[in-house]
Amino acid sequence: MTLLSVNVNKIAVLRNSRGGSEPDILRAAHTCIDAGCGGITVHPRPDQRHIRPDDVRALAAITRGRVEYNIEGNPFAGARGSYPGLIELARETKPTQVTLVPDGDGQITSDHGFDLTRDIDTLKPLVAALRDIGCRVSLFVDSGATGFEAAVAIGVQRIEIYTGPYAQAFEEGRVQEELERCADTARRAQYAGLAVNAGHDLSQANLGTFKAAIPGLAEVSIGHALIGEALYEGMATTVRNYLQILR
Repeated sequence: MTLLSVNVNKIAVLRNSRGGSEPDILRAAHTCIDAGCGGITVHPRPDQRHIRPDDVRALAAITRGRVEYNIEGNPFAGARGSYPGLIELARETKPTQVTLVPDGDGQITSDHGFDLTRDIDTLKPLVAALRDIGCRVSLFVDSGATGFEAAVAIGVQRIEIYTGPYAQAFEEGRVQEELERCADTARRAQYAGLAVNAGHDLSQANLGTFKAAIPGLAEVSIGHALIGEALYEGMATTVRNYLQILR
């Protein structure tokens, strides 16, 4: 079955908006794990506007031996204040997977993937460093991306398809073209030897259609929609709903 990794960034957004420790990100992660999710995802940023380095460390401790741990982030963003940089955080916490994402401080959320033709040489030493740590390495890419053979050659093991455009097309009732682009991207990546993850704006409404179109989909990382839906249905129930869709 496709693994569900719950992104808990939004819990940190709520906590940080008020200060203090509530809602408790560790309790949220425990709830998701107890409900059956297969992984926890975080996306720390240098500006620390949601997940903080201490959260990354604490979540590493509670996920170890229970579920996969996926850290997303921009590997080119250097250390700032108490943020030690993505590679150093991975070295400290040894997550199952690190997903490299080309986001910057000015982005509210991730909105594009790497250009593998342009970026592969700069990614090569970072991928090597993460593989040396023992992390599986995934690259965030757009539907329609190329250059998968080059990614394999530098040690990348997975891609994560950016599904924001798919979700928008689904909402607007014009899903087929974008869905086919995602499916074609997945096929070409798998042919090159990469496993395929997906994430961004996936929801209970659109996940089933996406999953059916992508045979062998390894993992979905879902946060924003899942946390929003959990406000109405409860966290554990919402996680179980997603697991049922993935079955």
